[in-house]
Amino acid sequence: MAEMAARGETPDVLFWVGCAGSFDERAKKITVALTRILHYAGIKFAVLGTEESCTGDPAKRAGNEFLFQMQALQNIEKLNGYGVKKIVTACPHCFNTLKNEYPSLGGTYQVMHHTELINDLIGSGRIKIEGGSFSGKKIVFHDPCYLGRGNGIYEAPRETILKLDAMLEEMHRNKRKSFCCGAGGAQMFKEAEKGNKEVNIERTGEALKTGSQVVATACPFCMTMMSDGVKHFNREADVKVFDIAELVDDACRKSDTPATPLAKS
Repeated sequence: MAEMAARGETPDVLFWVGCAGSFDERAKKITVALTRILHYAGIKFAVLGTEESCTGDPAKRAGNEFLFQMQALQNIEKLNGYGVKKIVTACPHCFNTLKNEYPSLGGTYQVMHHTELINDLIGSGRIKIEGGSFSGKKIVFHDPCYLGRGNGIYEAPRETILKLDAMLEEMHRNKRKSFCCGAGGAQMFKEAEKGNKEVNIERTGEALKTGSQVVATACPFCMTMMSDGVKHFNREADVKVFDIAELVDDACRKSDTPATPLAKS
């Protein structure tokens, strides 16, 4: 973003990568997939790079409002300084915080989750996804809490799966009645309380009962929890866990969607 601003250029959208998308090895693949999709669509985007800090979501959910506001105000100062208007992110936690928590602190932006943007790009014809690897396969979608119940986004990822010519399967607990993967509310960063079963094992079991070959989600934390669940059941050979962006990126690369030259951000 700094380089683009120095050139006097304005991006169409700021890609908020998030902590997981920046540092977690598995989530980095989601970052790459979404970056490719933005290039396929010819969208001029920027990233903050080392100027991006945690949104403060984990601190807030863990009860540290002071730390949250410190982190949020630091980010808002940076975003407002660059005149950012539109943000896309692949993390529902970042999405929820940027969209719903930042306005009261002076940070008001048009914030989109990547499943919304991707579905819009397909619908408008800016990217084509015919002939992907997932055509005809059973795909079950796990609703991230902050995407679904938190912000009411249920249909965009499902519509995208259907546009892949895949068979959309549903767990018995889905959409508004979905079941958490176990990572929400800062639980990702603490030891689990005593109990009879790990939450992610319970949820993965529900996904496997659908007989799907792919478990799709749209959150880096859900990705970790569901992937660990698949490993627990020793199903890694026949059941794969992917983000919506990865499914679409695969289909784009196998279709005639032209890739635009990589632009510096």
